[in-house]
Amino acid sequence: MTFSETLRRIIRECGKSRYQLSQETGVAQSVLSRFMAGLDLNTSTIDALAPVLGIEVVTKPKPKLKSRKG
Repeated sequence: MTFSETLRRIIRECGKSRYQLSQETGVAQSVLSRFMAGLDLNTSTIDALAPVLGIEVVTKPKPKLKSRKG
């Protein structure tokens, strides 16, 4: 299950309408609707939703690529 799929499940199961989430987070209902329909969210939107949904999102830095010395 991807992060987006997990977040969609959490939103569906949180017991709040998109209107309520929008009011509590400042995220537009249209953004929430598009996300629930399959589009992605940007990190600032995820950061706004996380505390209202009672989750913590931790990002890991991407591993550095080894440089080729020739």
